[in-house]
Parts: sequence; C-alpha cells; structure tokens
Amino acid sequence: MNKKLRITGFDFARALAILGMVIVNYKLTMGTEYKGSTWMIYLTSIFDGNASVVFVILAGIGISLMTEKARITKNNHLVKNNQKIIWKRALFLLALGIFLYLIGWRADILHYYAFYMFISSFYIITSSNTLLYSCISILTISQILQIIFNHVNKSNLLNNDPSLFLRFSDFFSNLLFHGYHPIFPWICFLLLGMWLGRLNFSLSKVRKNLLLFSLISMIISETFSFILIKITTPLLGIKTANSLFSTNPVPPNIFYVISSSSIAIIVIVLCIYFTEKFAGKIITKILILTGQMSLTYYIGHVFALIIFSYLGLIKDADLLKTLILSLSFYISAMCLSYFWKLHFTRGPIELIMRKYSD
Repeated sequence: MNKKLRITGFDFARALAILGMVIVNYKLTMGTEYKGSTWMIYLTSIFDGNASVVFVILAGIGISLMTEKARITKNNHLVKNNQKIIWKRALFLLALGIFLYLIGWRADILHYYAFYMFISSFYIITSSNTLLYSCISILTISQILQIIFNHVNKSNLLNNDPSLFLRFSDFFSNLLFHGYHPIFPWICFLLLGMWLGRLNFSLSKVRKNLLLFSLISMIISETFSFILIKITTPLLGIKTANSLFSTNPVPPNIFYVISSSSIAIIVIVLCIYFTEKFAGKIITKILILTGQMSLTYYIGHVFALIIFSYLGLIKDADLLKTLILSLSFYISAMCLSYFWKLHFTRGPIELIMRKYSD
C-alpha cells in the first residue's frame, strides 16, 4: 500500500465521521435523542462521542504525515516552517470557530481544534514515547479536573445569545475542562493520532496489531465501566458513578477516552482495508472526495441546520425526521463533492485555508 492509498483510506474514514457528526449534532439540537423507536435510538447512539474522536485522531495523523520530513531530518528550518503553517491553520480555525459560535452554534469544535493544533506544533520532533506519556499525564489531570468542576449541559446547541462565549472566564473554562470538546482530555486524541501517524500502515502486521489491541482495550474498558458503575452506584449514586466510570462522551473520563479511541482506530483501519478492496467502486471514490472536504461540510451542516430551522422543519421533530434531514444533507454533500472535484483539487474552505497558511 502506497502513501496515496493510505491517505484515501483516512479520507474514507473522515467521510463516515461526517455522517456521524451530522446525525449527532442534529439530534441534539432538535432534542430528538429519544423520540424514536428503540432500534433507531440505539443505532444513532453509536455515533455519540465517536464521530468527533475519529476526526481529531485523523487530524493528528495528518500532522505527523505533514511534518514527517522535519521529524526525520530534525532540520530546524523545516521544523520552524511546519510550526508556522500549523499556527496559521490554527488561527484560521479559531476565527471560523468564533464566527460559528457568534451566530449561535454553541457546540463548535473548530475553536478547540485551533488550540489542539497549536499545542501539537510543539510535539513535531518529540519521541513517540513522549506522545504517549503526555496522553497519560493529561488524561490523569483531566480526571482530577472532572471531579472538581461541573460539566457541560447537552442542550440548546443552537443558541442565539453569544454573551456566554464572550465572557472571558466562560471561554477559558469551556476551553480547558468543561466544554463540549475540552483540551483536558481531548488533546489526547490528537496526540494519539500523531503517534499513529508515525506507524507504517503499509505493513499488514501493524494493522492487525492495531485492530487486535483496539478491540481488546475497547472490551476491557466497557467491561470495567459496567462493573464499576454497578458496584459504586449504591455508594455514590447513579449520577456520580456514571460521571466517573461511564463510557459516555460527557463527561469525557478515562473510560470514555480509552473506549472511543479504540473504536476510532478500529474504524480507521477497517476503512483502509475497505478502500484497498473496493478502490474502483464509484461509492468509494465519492466518499473519499467527501472526506477531503470535511471542513467545508462541517461549516455547511451548521448553515443547513439554520435553514432547516428557518423553514420550520425542526419544529416538533422526531428521530426519524432528524435522520431524514441528516441524510438529505449528507447525500447533497456527496453529490457536491463529486462535481466540485471535477474542477478543484480541494473544497472551498480547504482552499482558502491552504492559501492563507502555506
């Protein structure tokens, strides 16, 4: 497997994550998480907290691939140049994130991404062990912070009052530990991605080991989570027990980070296998193109939601209607990707970011 094929596998995974992200964000915004049949509730819950993790881990992989030459040569000029590119992209994402937040999108992840990327720029030439040790340290600190502080409320994601964001203390408290994707511990996903980006995915042994290890770690984390919640609920109460030991995305405790990371790695590796086996299929090609325009579609799905709201489509919605709107947006995105890529190499937002940063 060459580098090109490996990257298309990552793009394919990113495309699937876009669908999961749209479904999760739409159902939370519309308040339809439990307004549907049992199978539908279960099916859509699979994406909760996992789609975003795939995105962040893939971002980390991308940073390692982009900075590979600087890391290997330790050339100071290359390192500085790579850092400047990352900083410019981080600033670009921060501006986009603030814009989305100001128009009412409280669940924005881009301003978090900006800080993840800024932090990652100082890990370009560090050892792989340093990346893993940093993950462990940050995860430990995060668990302590989660015990001390309150956490995010998963409601009202689309809010027309930006004043909370503009308040200095609220901005940094959300950014650091109790927002939707706080640095503590979400930066761990990016650092893990950087570690993964240094592996040789062309080796069958590497992929098989990643699949096996991720499957085992997912099973162990889910099992221990279930057991600890059962044991501690009579002592701590169900709310505290879930907060400390569940694998739900809020709050993002140790069990969630391990479980969601494992799931993300499994998805990414399987996507690489899929793109190898079905590289010639039109659906594979279109999904790869869609994944390459993920930033454009992240912003697009927010504006689509605003349009749906303006048209009255989200009023009294249920989970089925949420899925219909989500799939409508996604299918439209796939079609747009196909025709856009006939004329341009990157998506519109991606083109602007590259022109600004490179």
